[in-house]
Amino acid sequence: MPQDTTPVTVLSGTLGAGKTTTLNHLLQESGDRELAVLVNDMGEVNVDAELVAESSDISAEEEELVELDDGCICCELRGDLLDAIGELTHERTFDAIVVESTGVAEPLPVAQTLTLGFDQSDLDPTEFYEETGIEPLEGCHMDTAVTVVDAHQFQTAMESDELLDDDGTEKHLGSLLVEQVEFCDVLLLNKCDLVDEQTVKEVEELVETLQPRAEIIRTTHGAVDSEQVVDTGRFDFADASQSAGWMQELQEPHASAEEEHGVTSFVFEARRPFHPERFAELLDEFPENVVRSKGHFWLAGREEMAIMLNVAGQSVRIAPAGNWVATLPPAERDEKLEAVPELAEIWDDEWGDRGTRLVVIGTEMDHDALRSRLDECLLTEMEMDAEWSAFEDRFPRFETPENAEESDDQPPAADPDNQEEIGLAD
Repeated sequence: MPQDTTPVTVLSGTLGAGKTTTLNHLLQESGDRELAVLVNDMGEVNVDAELVAESSDISAEEEELVELDDGCICCELRGDLLDAIGELTHERTFDAIVVESTGVAEPLPVAQTLTLGFDQSDLDPTEFYEETGIEPLEGCHMDTAVTVVDAHQFQTAMESDELLDDDGTEKHLGSLLVEQVEFCDVLLLNKCDLVDEQTVKEVEELVETLQPRAEIIRTTHGAVDSEQVVDTGRFDFADASQSAGWMQELQEPHASAEEEHGVTSFVFEARRPFHPERFAELLDEFPENVVRSKGHFWLAGREEMAIMLNVAGQSVRIAPAGNWVATLPPAERDEKLEAVPELAEIWDDEWGDRGTRLVVIGTEMDHDALRSRLDECLLTEMEMDAEWSAFEDRFPRFETPENAEESDDQPPAADPDNQEEIGLAD
């Protein structure tokens, strides 16, 4: 990572978590450090930017404060974000830049934008970039991803079925919260003064399970030392993308023992397909104490494609996860088996690599009972010999990919933009 460029800290968190309060605290105690701030707001009027300006010495007139409003920097304003960053670093030298994202922003695409710039395949260069020739990321680097979590409202948010509007796209509050926790270097557990020690420890244990790589810092009124969140050198895109707790659990599966505050996890594996109706019925009423579940599954009647399950809070999404290796032409299949020896360990003479592998993370879970419910969703011996196409199947249909992508012993990960929220009971 170049050390002569300006470090960028991205501050994420759901509405009301305390991002703006944290930002104002950083500005007030920055001392001689020169900070530039970019504030994103979904509305036409950037309320957060006004609050920052009112509570600190920073100002737009001095080119220290940049407002990006009426859109989200994780999607439609990515080009504007790069332009703003490029202008800041071109006009002046700052010790650091802090980006406060909107409350509905996912940190991963923001970090991706600040890492890849216009090299992203779906992001066209802006008029400013083409006219000036200024490469936005020449003068800066993504340095720290920070997520602010409201300790007082965390459990409520996780259990909520509230839908948030992100420029026409609806997101479950709990799902967004999980995604913000899973992609961060530093997690600020804010408003700790509003809850008792037991509750704080319970939330700490859960967020640490969701993101074991993050440094967790308790805060009150957003008060945190700037050295802990600015110019830390902690960000690494590859590490951040692969460090979520569910990924770690899939890589090194184990049935965790009962923790002090009841946060446990396990991996469910099966070499038979799920019966589409019985599995749909389970997802209709998925246990509320499961806060995270992710992985791929095999659905009877869908022999070509693996399907990704993504459960976060009250959100249940599925997406295509690529063709099974067993569906490849013989020459390609043999090449894949040679390249990935792990596949040989799970290979079935009849069904190849087809199977289910799901990580389940939750609080006060009865592992045996949930495993039993999942087992009951699998085809019976008699059903294995039946006509699978005759089973009722309420799951959405996806187009079959032309080819399986490169993978290890798992099908490729689902494209987040192609995930479909399901309410099978409706």
